[in-house]
Amino acid sequence: MSKLPSLAAEAWLQEPALQRLFAVLATAGGEGRVAGGAVRNALLGEQVTEVDVATNLSPEQVTAACSAAGMAVHPTGIDHGTVTAVVDHHPYEVTTLRHDLETDGRRAKVKFTGDWETDAQRRDFTMNALYCDAQGRIYDYVNGWADVQARRVIFVGDAEQRITEDYLRILRFFRFHARYGHGAPDAAGLQACMRLKSGLDSLSAERIRQEVFKLMAAPGAVATLQLMAAQGILAHLLPYTEDWSVLERLPPDAVLRLAALASNPLAMTSRWRLSNEEGARLRNMVSHVPPSPTLRPAEQRIILYQLGAGAWRDLVLLAWARSAAPMEDAGWQALLDLPLRWTIPALPVTGHDLLAAGMKPGPDIGIVLKKLEDWWAASDFEPTRDELLKRLT
Repeated sequence: MSKLPSLAAEAWLQEPALQRLFAVLATAGGEGRVAGGAVRNALLGEQVTEVDVATNLSPEQVTAACSAAGMAVHPTGIDHGTVTAVVDHHPYEVTTLRHDLETDGRRAKVKFTGDWETDAQRRDFTMNALYCDAQGRIYDYVNGWADVQARRVIFVGDAEQRITEDYLRILRFFRFHARYGHGAPDAAGLQACMRLKSGLDSLSAERIRQEVFKLMAAPGAVATLQLMAAQGILAHLLPYTEDWSVLERLPPDAVLRLAALASNPLAMTSRWRLSNEEGARLRNMVSHVPPSPTLRPAEQRIILYQLGAGAWRDLVLLAWARSAAPMEDAGWQALLDLPLRWTIPALPVTGHDLLAAGMKPGPDIGIVLKKLEDWWAASDFEPTRDELLKRLT
């Protein structure tokens, strides 16, 4: 077994707020260690965005110690032993070591423990079961460091047991492989996912969307989605197309890739309970004719004005990916960059201007304003306010 490295030099570990939290937990007679993703990412040389702390103190002890030190404490996941301590404006999730007493594939009843190895044994993957103390020393109870080095996504202990504890781990297996894995996925883990894939049907739409969106934004997303399709797993999540080459040509944007992957993109709004913004993006990509480099510049500007920069970008990227044009095509690139070269203007007149010009309030105001806007756009947005009002008279 290779010697474990140290994370003592990591800037996020030396953050004064985090070190203060460690000190408060130690003063209370316990210990805090960074757990999971921050340790994994640091060892992989990837950015650390979230730091979660595990402790052998109970939630009540954590709350009492942090409150006595003047920190705000919120019981954000108290049933599973998690409180959020706000240290000098830095929020840290602090979770008591635990093991699962009872699971139903979606949630668990837990018992708190003071044993670090017991806590490691109930985690999903070995690369997520690493701990790091205040001095940067790493604790590895499940061979996680070797799997991090090899970029292997391996279930802790028995893969089927880990999955039946929470069927979302099937999606996490593929998501982590797409994000961190190299080579073929772990055979034992893959076989367990295949055997238990029907458990995906019990998961909530929100949990599925969250995991699949993260997967679709990962570097190995397309190959992983193909593997999931071949093993009959993707069919449990959505009706899909097999336009893999189109997906490969799209940037790692989950909503954009969903528009190409789903057989009926609009149905995914309710199926996965997408946000209003996500649903609006899908509707724009389905309901508008995409722009093309063959359009005249004035026509391109009219469409961009009508769509807005965000919908324009989505439509151009999707149409470009579906075209036969290479991804270095200058015409398509110029089309995509149009919002950077041309600022979408605002109509120079308003309903107030029409009222001031003598029109009576009523529906005719909107009708006339729309006619003026159409003429203004057809004139390449050049007429001024005075010219528009003159046309009114």
